[in-house]
Amino acid sequence: MIIDFHAHIFPERIAAKTISLLSEKGGYPAHSDGTVNGLLCEMERAGVDLAVTLPVLTSPHQFDSVNRFAAEVNRAFADKERRLLSFGGIHPACEDIEGKMDYLAECGFLGVKIHPDYQETFIDDEGYLRIVESAKRNDMIVVTHAGPDPAYRDRPVRCTPRRFKELIRAVPHAKLVLAHMGGGGMADEVISELCGEDVYFDTAYVLPFLDAELFRKLLHLHGEDKILFATDSPWSSAKESVNIIRSYSLGRETEEKIFYKNAARLLKG
Repeated sequence: MIIDFHAHIFPERIAAKTISLLSEKGGYPAHSDGTVNGLLCEMERAGVDLAVTLPVLTSPHQFDSVNRFAAEVNRAFADKERRLLSFGGIHPACEDIEGKMDYLAECGFLGVKIHPDYQETFIDDEGYLRIVESAKRNDMIVVTHAGPDPAYRDRPVRCTPRRFKELIRAVPHAKLVLAHMGGGGMADEVISELCGEDVYFDTAYVLPFLDAELFRKLLHLHGEDKILFATDSPWSSAKESVNIIRSYSLGRETEEKIFYKNAARLLKG
């Protein structure tokens, strides 16, 4: 079994335009068209059984529309063999964060996605603290972008490992997931600030660029129970990502934890 803990999809009517804009802005090609069917094809090629899809609000005003689409995805795939499971989305500038988080929990969302760069807010901002506090109260997962984003090369990194450590000191929550192995290209700071903390790292969009020795070091220092397989689809190839993990020869037990056991435990609570 394989669970992809970090993927993205968009409604059919905006997928092509959104993928084109993001690809141009970030300077990276897409490996699928960003639609539900595009992701399912990627999953089929790679043998992925479940993909967690993560919506991002770039404006507080998108709360209703984005989460309506996310709820539609969950209804459509509730009884499918190859499943998509969407988290909700929230913005740190939303009014009544606590009420909105309660609403998402009542709707059955297991978690939310935040993105400090796209939301132009530092991760230790009061809005994010309130989101994490509310997630903890509702027993929800929080997945955050971490480290630099290629689309924001000319701006400060809004979710550095050091800033994230400030957040988890203020609001410890065992269901926090830092994308991109905790900080993308900031491995030294990830090692000094975050390895060993009670948070998860996912492998989204780092496997093609992270050498095997550094991956093994991060795995050893942070712990194999806290690493989640993820692709950041459509920005990484699911099949290539699976093959990279297998090429590390980590052993069956460790592979199974990374590919699905850690994710299954987290999703089940």
